[in-house]
Amino acid sequence: MNKIDYNGRIFTSWENSGNGEVNRETLFHYFQDGNLVWANYAGGGILAGHLIATMGEDGVLDMRYHHVNEKNEIMTGICTSTPELLESGKIRIHEEWTWTSGDRSSGRSILQEV
Repeated sequence: MNKIDYNGRIFTSWENSGNGEVNRETLFHYFQDGNLVWANYAGGGILAGHLIATMGEDGVLDMRYHHVNEKNEIMTGICTSTPELLESGKIRIHEEWTWTSGDRSSGRSILQEV
């Protein structure tokens, strides 16, 4: 797969494990400068969130994230995000993540470009 250009793309949570906190109301606004990728996210129970990642040659993101939820808790985690380029030209991201706060559980989610 060629490198993915995440800059300016907006995603929403399409699927998430039960222990995740984002949902279809959560919007992720992605930015990119070379191999550095970051996003701001909010909505659907998330007051404010931010992620930062480095992108490998295959477009896979090695990511760290943090957000404040509706309970006013700061939540943090680590994630590997693997892109899938759809026929429409949009991106679907398959994520495997682990909380580094709270119960430290793991899960899987899918983000879909809107």
